[in-house]
Amino acid sequence: MTRLFNKIGLVARHGKPHIIESLLGLAAHLTSRGLHVLVDKESCNQQQVSGYPLVERDDLGKMSDLVIVLGGDGTMLSVARVLAPYRVPLVGINQGRLGFMTDIPLHEMLVAVDGILDGQFVPEERILLQASVIREDAEVASALALNDVVISRGSLGSMIEFEVFVDNQFVYSQRSDGLIISTPTGSTAYSLASGGPILHPTLQAFALVPICPQSLSNRPIAVSNNCEVEFMLTRGLDTKVHFDGQSHCDLMEMDRVIVRSYRNTLKILHPVGYNYYDMLRHKLHWGERLL
Repeated sequence: MTRLFNKIGLVARHGKPHIIESLLGLAAHLTSRGLHVLVDKESCNQQQVSGYPLVERDDLGKMSDLVIVLGGDGTMLSVARVLAPYRVPLVGINQGRLGFMTDIPLHEMLVAVDGILDGQFVPEERILLQASVIREDAEVASALALNDVVISRGSLGSMIEFEVFVDNQFVYSQRSDGLIISTPTGSTAYSLASGGPILHPTLQAFALVPICPQSLSNRPIAVSNNCEVEFMLTRGLDTKVHFDGQSHCDLMEMDRVIVRSYRNTLKILHPVGYNYYDMLRHKLHWGERLL
């Protein structure tokens, strides 16, 4: 029988000994199925892990057929950006809080993973953002983001002023605390807290969401992911651009941030029976059906 996946990479949220225990239990289970297990070196965090090859996270995409993450959405975000160039599918085991992406509960881990390994899964393609910071016509920084690219004022307290273009067409100038450029995956994160729309993960679109705009007429808008979004900072001290909230770059006045869709999508595998709306209702505590 031909296997879909032979080499399984395992990643855990570092600094949590109980998660390493879960990782080792999963590793033993996978080994019993005759699979080759690779453990992310960064996840071990100096804890003793023996019996499995330890691999640098940057190499997981080159060496794995499937990567399983034990942690929260933050861990998924950091791993997703590393795997994106390699098109390696990702599975999330929830060991965090909300877990919008890590949708498999720990107590169902082994059964769910067995089903996925046997080909019983629901695949989902998620778009990513590729952002470049341009200063005086030279690129000074670039990064990927699965959730969002956020431009925001710093600690000095004053609003920033900027202009936004879509495919080189002027959209608006704005005075606010910043702007969120969100993927559908990120629409349930900072974007949602700022009044942005929830976008189904399969939509090929970005949301542009103002952060506390001075003008109440400024509203979130959605654009096709085939568009190129350009942000130009016209006024603002201590302004930063954040990528998934996990890295950032300082901006200077007249800097431009160019955001477009990344060439690859991220494939996430869900267990059979996964329903996005069930997940939203559970995570956001929406009401159940009345009848």
